[in-house]
Amino acid sequence: MTSLEETTDQKDSGPSGYAAARLRLLQEKTRSGPPRRTALAKLTDDWLNALFTTAARESGVRGAALVAVGGYGRGELSPRSDLDLLLLHDGSSGPDAIAALADRVWYPVWDLGLALDHSVRTPAEARKTASEDLKAQLGLLDARHIAGDLGLVAGVRTAILADWRNTAPKRLPALHELCQDRAERQGELQFLLEPDLKEARGGLRDATALRAVAASWLADAPREGLSEARRALLDVRDALHLTTGRATDRLALQEQDPVAAELGLLDADVLLRQVYEAARTVSYASDVTWREVNRVLRSRSVRPRLKAMLGGKPAPERSPLAEGVVEQDGEAVLARTARAERDPVLPLRAAAAAAQAGLPISLHAVRRLADAAKPLPVPWPAEARDELITLLGAGESTVAVWEALEAEGLITQFLPDWERVRCRPQRNAVHTWTVDRHLVETAVQASSLTRRVGRPDLLLISALLHDIGKGWPGDHSVAGEVIARDVASRIGFDRDDMDVIATLVRHHLLLIDTATRRDLDDPATVDSVATRVRSLGTLELLHALTEADALATGPAAWSSWRASLVDDLVARVAAVIAGDDPAEPEPTAPSAEQERLAVEALRTGGPVLALHAQTETPQDGREDDDVPEPVGVELLIALPEQPGVLPAVAGVLALHRLTVRAADLRAFELPSELDEAPGPAKASVPRKSPVPGKTSVPGKGSEVLLLSWRVAAEYGSLPQAARLRADLVRALDGSLDIASKLAEREAAYPRRRGVKAPPPRVTAAPTTASHHATVIEVRAQDAPGLLHRIGRALEDAVVRVRSAHVSTLGANAVDTVYVTRGDGSPLPEADAVALAKALESALG
Repeated sequence: MTSLEETTDQKDSGPSGYAAARLRLLQEKTRSGPPRRTALAKLTDDWLNALFTTAARESGVRGAALVAVGGYGRGELSPRSDLDLLLLHDGSSGPDAIAALADRVWYPVWDLGLALDHSVRTPAEARKTASEDLKAQLGLLDARHIAGDLGLVAGVRTAILADWRNTAPKRLPALHELCQDRAERQGELQFLLEPDLKEARGGLRDATALRAVAASWLADAPREGLSEARRALLDVRDALHLTTGRATDRLALQEQDPVAAELGLLDADVLLRQVYEAARTVSYASDVTWREVNRVLRSRSVRPRLKAMLGGKPAPERSPLAEGVVEQDGEAVLARTARAERDPVLPLRAAAAAAQAGLPISLHAVRRLADAAKPLPVPWPAEARDELITLLGAGESTVAVWEALEAEGLITQFLPDWERVRCRPQRNAVHTWTVDRHLVETAVQASSLTRRVGRPDLLLISALLHDIGKGWPGDHSVAGEVIARDVASRIGFDRDDMDVIATLVRHHLLLIDTATRRDLDDPATVDSVATRVRSLGTLELLHALTEADALATGPAAWSSWRASLVDDLVARVAAVIAGDDPAEPEPTAPSAEQERLAVEALRTGGPVLALHAQTETPQDGREDDDVPEPVGVELLIALPEQPGVLPAVAGVLALHRLTVRAADLRAFELPSELDEAPGPAKASVPRKSPVPGKTSVPGKGSEVLLLSWRVAAEYGSLPQAARLRADLVRALDGSLDIASKLAEREAAYPRRRGVKAPPPRVTAAPTTASHHATVIEVRAQDAPGLLHRIGRALEDAVVRVRSAHVSTLGANAVDTVYVTRGDGSPLPEADAVALAKALESALG
């Protein structure tokens, strides 16, 4: 391999020589990370030096220099990084000469296809620009001489740095605001599935901002781990540039496996976890640093006035929070008499006191506790367990305190199993957080529900542990049950409480899954839940945990509709546990509007549709909780029972670009006489009944299919009900070929494909899942026409759909159908398994 010295020899100093040397350097597998970035910066420096020296001689310009600023100034050149350059001159040469010099430098750079951010200024102009443009000033803080007048560059560096320090009290708040605005736009790097390594909170720009704060001498960032975190993010960006061949900072899903391979990592999950860990270090350092900046600035403005008011006597600065813990300057710190080495409960006591007071815990206090505190005995003393419960029950302020403890390794000291979920990504768009943060957020949500349960301590601990099994192979609920039992024993709960916590963790998805995917009118559904829960106290806790878990997952995981389904299920299960007879319930009576639609469907012999905007009451505790919010559209369809209804309706909705969020299909047998409907409904009544106040329905005991759909337009406005009905009529009589229409649209407008979705999975539930039907569950990537394909496959299998329950979470669809044979009986077990396999094959 040609050495770097040979590549920068004078005979190869032109653009082609630089390009060849640069390519060889980027292709080296033995040199990566900081050594490669340093070598790339040195190679570029040498080329630009030769370029500038020749250009200055030919243009006759003296008193000028070429300066690297920003990332190039720091020597952080990734393979596709911009070159940030400043042509600095003392003003002694004329504008034409300076322009000629600039052209001789810029054009060769452009000719190589390199991105260039350039400017031409005198020292006075550079200082003026920096004083007016904060971003320009930050770039100049990293100014580095490349070629030309070294004294000119040194003078500008000194002046810019002095200006920065002199104006820091004014400029640092502006910098903090820039960081906050960027975080609002880009999100938090440590939680994003497709993060921007530079712009997101905790990314490279925040790391650069911390350097600027340190340069101000007003405050400094915690240095432990910060340089390593910055290096890790830069290494990932280098690999991203090499694998994509583009100047991008966004780590898209489809790039993560190639980037992981470039870095020699096992897979994309390991890559994301490293990125999250680095981002968490930068974010925590940012929190601590900006808190210190604000404290210093506040102290500078307040203390002179206080001294004047108090006649020169210092104001009291410390107030007690708990044994060994006091408040000082807006932070929880250790008391002077605290002895961490003698008090193993002190870390939890300090954390609980800080969270309850709504205060951050100081960096110095956390580090002292991490260094000096002895491990807790096992099982924990009661005080330690109580302090942990107090910490978890503090609400939103728990998060910042927990992050401070985690940054110094205290959480894994308390709970060793936490290491497996720390910074673990969740590859599901429904989830907002990593696994560990989701657990903390669930505890935060559970803290607002503690008044609903008799054992709030068990609720909070279960919330913290419900997904702890995601760090282990297999079903995370099964693994989590074992871990939760061990943790509960470790922290001192008795055997009965351990059993409850283990049950809650094992079945934390039971209520939401059953409520949204099973027929609640089937006694077997309710009985199966009651058998697993067994007690009203556990049911009460599981109900609260279900809500807390969903609220902490993300906006798509909870709604008033889901809450009502869970509430209904809990009420039914509670009745069974209390000893009520779980006999066959009466069929759910249709609503007045459903009756009207059903009668009209029987009268006309065709489908009848109704569209209604749905609203939902906010559940975030705001004062306008009674103000409804639009959440979509409810589509009601009634039609006489006939084959092919499910695929026909689903296909028509797909053709009209309606996304199905939830659906329910049921068959109702209308009585021969119904109460007369007031108003317009009477117009649809075919004939009067001899019984006063009743209406005769044609076809006594006629069965009507009633479909209730929650839909939303993919884009644009909703179609008119009349158009939907017309297409549905055509689909049912066979004159509209839905499959062909969907295939034509897919061919004309192919969807962008990111990461390849896992294949669909279809399973047949055990025969105990329902007394009246066979339960088939389909899990697949949501896509237009999916429900239509499911319906067609069921029609081809010659089974009857008794009811269907559709649930969509993000990109994932979970559709449950209750099917029977033609005579209305459940399928034999072997037939059910065969049907599941056939359906899976049809969807694959």
